[in-house]
Amino acid sequence: MGVTPPTPAPDSSSETFSASRWTQGNFLFPTRLVVSPLRVSRVKSRWFGSNDESIAISKIASVHISTGVLWAEIRIESTGGTDPITSHGHRKADAQRIRDLIERYQAQARV
Repeated sequence: MGVTPPTPAPDSSSETFSASRWTQGNFLFPTRLVVSPLRVSRVKSRWFGSNDESIAISKIASVHISTGVLWAEIRIESTGGTDPITSHGHRKADAQRIRDLIERYQAQARV
């Protein structure tokens, strides 16, 4: 019988936003964006494991929100010129909340 180490508690100040299952590519495993004071992470689960990419809050250059009739796409670009984090199928209010959180965390880091 193996002993599994305890998993660390998620950061209490982070917020998680899940994409709608009704959008393309999100039916079985919806994409999640996790926004914390230190980083923004995009987590895409798979059958075996997950794909996780993140950008530090201090390295975010811009946040683009493209809205449709029902859903919004959010693109977070970094200052390093690497590939942006893109996620589609989020509610419009969630996309705006993500942008507001990023801007607030960046302002707090400057002080």
